[in-house]
Amino acid sequence: MFDRLSAKGFDIATCNHAGAILSVDFPKVSGELETALLDLHIPAEELIGSGGGEAPSTQRLRRRLYAENWPKHHFDFRLIVDGRETVSNSHEIDHVRRTKAGTIALEIEWNNKDPFFDRDLENFQRLHAQSAISVGILITRGASLQTDMLTIIQNCIEKHGFAGESDMVDSFGMKDRTRRQRDKVQRLTEKGIPFAEAFSKQFVSDKFGAATTHWQKLKDRIDRGVGSPCPLLLIGLPASIIDP
Repeated sequence: MFDRLSAKGFDIATCNHAGAILSVDFPKVSGELETALLDLHIPAEELIGSGGGEAPSTQRLRRRLYAENWPKHHFDFRLIVDGRETVSNSHEIDHVRRTKAGTIALEIEWNNKDPFFDRDLENFQRLHAQSAISVGILITRGASLQTDMLTIIQNCIEKHGFAGESDMVDSFGMKDRTRRQRDKVQRLTEKGIPFAEAFSKQFVSDKFGAATTHWQKLKDRIDRGVGSPCPLLLIGLPASIIDP
């Protein structure tokens, strides 16, 4: 499954028989998801303009999924014993796809703090234990995208010939930066480091750093058993989806 995604550099991993379940019970749904991801492209300029949050193209992926019957949904769970409610939980899932064969839950963690992976995986675990979902899917930045992010940002700045942050505010609509962020770039340029390199180092470290949601952080949790025994499909967005 998902051979076209793998060929394009996407990281793909399945746990707890998720591959078998998706291929047998949800082949059409899996095809929908694969096609939507193959259509995803993010201009490098949007990475900078978004300030490190969700790029507009990632938001377009969400809208694409909403349009194809993957809406947001609140799961409410209550346990009542002898007329007394003993447990009450509510889990909001960004994308839920329902079919006659069952329900799939999907979360996109483009650029959050990495503990959000624990929240998502634990929600999947609880929902699966209650037979509310058949499979949980997590999409995040892939290994190649995380590794290449510094080069992608630096090449984009050099391509446009920017010499200062004000240029990017005007051209990309970059969000206001803090004094700390600006001062760090200035200190680097004062050491003789070119602006494109100085800005990229500070920007990527601050916005797409090791403590944010990306493939390795997700795999670390899977290796520790977080989310088990829920069947899981993990997808890492590759550097190849970035238009330089």
